Amino acid sequence: MIENQFLFEKLYHEYKTLVFNVALNYLQNVEDAEEITQDVFVKVYNSLENFNQKSSHKTWIYRITINQCLDYIKQKNSQKRFFIFGKKSQNEQEYLNTATFEHPGILMENQEDAAILFSFINTLTENQKTAFLLSKLDGLSNPEISEIMQLSISSVESLVFRAKVVLQDKLSEKFNNYRKKK
Repeated sequence: MIENQFLFEKLYHEYKTLVFNVALNYLQNVEDAEEITQDVFVKVYNSLENFNQKSSHKTWIYRITINQCLDYIKQKNSQKRFFIFGKKSQNEQEYLNTATFEHPGILMENQEDAAILFSFINTLTENQKTAFLLSKLDGLSNPEISEIMQLSISSVESLVFRAKVVLQDKLSEKFNNYRKKK
């Protein structure tokens, strides 16, 4: 038990920034990323005895983080849909708010551009979004992403390629519409 406590503390200190950054990339909101970070490490602590050593701790923690983010997004979206059909709350603003773009790593003058880019990233399929974020924002190699996502390397390459094509098309369309207005 003491060994697990020591291991957990080591994992927490080693991966807390990674978990927070992955969550922030997915959710684009500091408070949500902090909440996910806590949830991930609660899950890590509770699951540490069952860790099967088939993958590295880093891969395992990435997988937990991504799943927590996807579950959080699904839950948030279902709450919004539920509200549309008549759910009343003490705080209606909670359901009406669209995700605000808060990313401390992006300069204030670039926030609007980043918000546009992330709004397009958020339209990608779950797998495309995951592969793209892990590749382009976290800088992971395709073999690392393959292990995290439990897909073949060629599948990861395909997902990243398709994500880039979709994003290029959407950004090109947005840019062309912007130029037409001027």
